[in-house]
Amino acid sequence: MPNLSPRIAVYPGSFDPITLGHLNVIERASRLFDRLIIGVGINIEKQGMFAPDERVALIREATAHVENIDIDTFQGLAVDFVRKTHARVMVRGVRPITDIAGELTMMMANRRLAPDIETLFMLADGELAHVSSSLIKQIAALASEDELAKFLPPSVVKAVRRKVAG
Repeated sequence: MPNLSPRIAVYPGSFDPITLGHLNVIERASRLFDRLIIGVGINIEKQGMFAPDERVALIREATAHVENIDIDTFQGLAVDFVRKTHARVMVRGVRPITDIAGELTMMMANRRLAPDIETLFMLADGELAHVSSSLIKQIAALASEDELAKFLPPSVVKAVRRKVAG
């Protein structure tokens, strides 16, 4: 078993696309750890809005002001990716009510698979707590740039508009 560091954390997710809620969790988690690794999960079974390399580029642009982060892609189990990075903590962004049951089930499974890795749940701040990538996909074609800007970083708004346009 590798020597895991409590000073490194991994925030895994699809980030398709990265939202202001994700960004809020990234900024806050980056203050808790020496290094935060954002793990962009690749599910070859799903067709995303953005390709993995596009998601990484959007995250890189949205987080340019955060100095202690790395961004990488992974396939397979998140706990395997966390262990590969030598992190001891997995950060999970959760929305009130809607995510808790599923996240608790996943946390218990992860504890069985990797008892040496802790899960830290973080709620996005108040007005961002309901924002999800799924919501963005539902409203993207109908929402204006100003409306999307309530949920997405500015660079992501432009990318979503381009994607929806064609």
